[in-house]
Amino acid sequence: AALPGPAPADWLQAPLDPAVRAVLVGFDEHFSYAKLCQALRYLLRGGPECLLVGTNRDHRLPLEGGAGIPGTGCLVKAVETAAQREAFIVGKPNRFMFDCVAGEFQVDPARTIMVGDRLDTDILMGNDCGLTTLLTLTGVTALDEVRGHQDSGCPARHSLVPDFYVDSIADLLPVLGE
Repeated sequence: AALPGPAPADWLQAPLDPAVRAVLVGFDEHFSYAKLCQALRYLLRGGPECLLVGTNRDHRLPLEGGAGIPGTGCLVKAVETAAQREAFIVGKPNRFMFDCVAGEFQVDPARTIMVGDRLDTDILMGNDCGLTTLLTLTGVTALDEVRGHQDSGCPARHSLVPDFYVDSIADLLPVLGE
């Protein structure tokens, strides 16, 4: 929603919708300080009864050539910091999304594979949900990182190790044709 005036004192005058009971933080290419102010105002007005929900905690979104842009996790962290409370994350690696899908479609974890390019979201969720995991090396993760987790003595780091990996998702196309 547009906020009145250019200054923070003006933003405090913006009307709040009385029906709002949750603040959802997702990818927003137009995220602004004014929106952060509005989110905080809703959370303060509603107190603990006003939910703070985030879509994911991805800190960076990879682009071609090794470049990246800030991910949604940066926006979630900004709202969490302002509100001094933690968001409930509905996306990876939280199993909430998987539990919803598995309940609706009778998914058998033993016959399901999680394919992804991030260890800290895709692979972690797959492993936490008892799925077979397949890492594609086309995203933010390099094989050296996997080996570091695999060789560590830390159980938390072992939960980031995939069952299998491929250089590219395209490597699966011949197998899927069979």
